[in-house]
Amino acid sequence: MKNPLEMLKEIKSVLGIELSETPTEETKLAQMTLENGTIIEAEEFAPEAEVFIVTEEDKIALPVGEYALEDGMILVVEAEGIIKEIKEATSEEEVVEEEVEAAEEEMSYATKEELAEVKSMIEEIKAMIKDKEDMAAQTAEVEAQVKEELSSTPAAAPLKHNPEGNVETKKVTFGQNRPQSIQDRVFARIANIQK
Repeated sequence: MKNPLEMLKEIKSVLGIELSETPTEETKLAQMTLENGTIIEAEEFAPEAEVFIVTEEDKIALPVGEYALEDGMILVVEAEGIIKEIKEATSEEEVVEEEVEAAEEEMSYATKEELAEVKSMIEEIKAMIKDKEDMAAQTAEVEAQVKEELSSTPAAAPLKHNPEGNVETKKVTFGQNRPQSIQDRVFARIANIQK
């Protein structure tokens, strides 16, 4: 019996296909390091290529996100394990400058009507503040008058509680003059027996 590799070689030679000496070719993968020291691997670092995190035991697909590489580039992963793009990192200063430029474009000068409206609002606020100050002054005057009146009038004698006072209580009896029923007579006998 022939070796399976030899049989495969014979079949390929009959068909006219060349066979290399090693039946399985290993693909060399390119490696890069992230800014935090994590090693990632891909056949090539280009859009639509698969990318993995290299660990001691296995390779894990790189999760979705943006990753800073050691060389200052940014690796963007849109679908898990698939590179979307590799781009240059933009500095924070450039981002801030762009935001300032956008804010400046949105700003415009106030018109005369808008300034007049703001001025009238300020006048209304000033009037409200003055009214509150006047109210506070009037309240202070009223408080001073009340204190003066209270201090000038003699105080009344304090009230004392007398718990032992003679209090008349009236007994109210209902139905004394009505004719007695059988039930009334039974209750009356019971009451006489218990005494």
